[in-house]
Amino acid sequence: MTIYDHTVHALDGGDADLADQKGKAALIVNVASKCGLTPQYEGLERIHERYADRGFAVLGFPCNQFGGQEPGSPEEIATFCSTTYGVTFPLYEKIDVNGDDRDPLYAELTETADAEGAAGDIQWNFEKFLVSPDGEVVARFRPMIDPEDPELLAAIEAQLPA
Repeated sequence: MTIYDHTVHALDGGDADLADQKGKAALIVNVASKCGLTPQYEGLERIHERYADRGFAVLGFPCNQFGGQEPGSPEEIATFCSTTYGVTFPLYEKIDVNGDDRDPLYAELTETADAEGAAGDIQWNFEKFLVSPDGEVVARFRPMIDPEDPELLAAIEAQLPA
């Protein structure tokens, strides 16, 4: 199974298909608008723009499971992201990333271990999963790792198809 096999919805609730990302490297991130890590949106947008022409995309999944830090409606989330951080990367419907109602995509993602060998539940907002162009999860980066951290950028560059 690859990430392309999971059903997702756009932030506005409309249809979305992860298969649209097939052939690209992707960074899947659970995001939140009212978190101390929310400024990571800036770095995520910069890497999205920097590598987009080389076959890369950031994919954001809002989540309200950590301190209620993503309480907004889809419209509020979209407005906040575009006006505050100029986000142009795809944002999907708000989901649960842990617990009984964990989205199936995150059930698969959380099987991936981080650099220290730890898999399992998402620790906080802005946990990042790097996906290869063929849809395989190849790396996991914990929330405190900045999107422009040299190790993360090197991992992205190693996955770029173009």
